[in-house]
Amino acid sequence: MYAIVEVGARQYSVKKNDIIEVNKQVVEKGKDIVLDKVLLVCSDKTIEVGQPYVKGVKVEASVLGQFKGEKSMAYKYRRRKNWHWSKGHRDQLTGLKIKSIELGL
Repeated sequence: MYAIVEVGARQYSVKKNDIIEVNKQVVEKGKDIVLDKVLLVCSDKTIEVGQPYVKGVKVEASVLGQFKGEKSMAYKYRRRKNWHWSKGHRDQLTGLKIKSIELGL
């Protein structure tokens, strides 16, 4: 069984015991969080697609912690002008471990 959930402005395909990295959520480490914006649920024989969300389905996850993502660099230069510019950025992320996918049928 898997589900596609929306966290923030992004969508993630999740199964039980998956670990995902999402944009920073304001939740303490070790707490549980319920993701109720489920776009699609696929069980053994059925697929349910929401319009926009599937009703009665929720995904439970536990928060593993807050951390920074991998550094991305932006670099510009102008040839023959002795001009360059670089800037780095690291996203603030939250690690989630999926505990269960509950169907409310």
